Amino acid sequence: MLLKLTEAAFRQLKTMELQKKGQIPRIEADITGGCGISIKFTLVIDEPRRNDILLTYESFQIHIDQFTKRYLDEEIKIDYRNKEGFLVGESFASNACAFEFN
Repeated sequence: MLLKLTEAAFRQLKTMELQKKGQIPRIEADITGGCGISIKFTLVIDEPRRNDILLTYESFQIHIDQFTKRYLDEEIKIDYRNKEGFLVGESFASNACAFEFN
C-alpha cells in the first residue's frame, strides 16, 4: 500500500506532537447500512494496537487494522482542510441488495 499526504495534512500532523503523548494516527473505516453499505474513512488519534499495519510517509507512521485494510485502495491519500479536518481516501456507498425468490 502506498500512502500519500498532501502538504496541508503533513503540516497538521507535524504540529500535533503525537509521539510525546504516546498517541498515533490510525485510519478507521466507519461502515453503516443494512441492505446497502456506506464506508467512510477517518483518521483518528489513538493508542497503538498490537496487530496494526504500519504505513510510512517520510517521518510519520500511520496505522491501519486488517479490517480497514480490506476496504482501502492500494494508494491512500490523506488531505487536511480547516473546516473538515482530515480527509482519507475514497469513501463509497453501495445500494445493491440481494433478493432470493423461491
